[in-house]
Amino acid sequence: MTKFYILILACLISACTTLTRQEQNELRNLKAQGITIDKPVGSYEKPASPGFAGALNLLPGIGNFYLASGNAADSSQWLYGTLNLLTWPISILWGVPEAAIDANRINERELIYYYQYDKLGQKELEKHGASLIKN
Repeated sequence: MTKFYILILACLISACTTLTRQEQNELRNLKAQGITIDKPVGSYEKPASPGFAGALNLLPGIGNFYLASGNAADSSQWLYGTLNLLTWPISILWGVPEAAIDANRINERELIYYYQYDKLGQKELEKHGASLIKN
């Protein structure tokens, strides 16, 4: 019965990484200018691999731990990985797609931050003739 409650708790609090409204707007703006995570301008590189993160979550929470400790580390992934570890093997059902989706969101967030805060990213964006939304 305890495992059942742990499973229900894990399902309730496990959620995919999301973008803020401002980040969603920035992403739409970049996409309208032809810039996406698959077609960046300049030297931007994706910090997380969605396929690799999903495949790693076949093991108990390892894909989430990969996302928590990579180049674009998202600390909430430590919790998701722990919950997936505690509910393994059933966690494979939601853990694999969750890790792949989260890796993609992390890449989108890092794309925005690269062009917004990194000096090289700002120069590349300017050279491309694109711009970010002004607050």
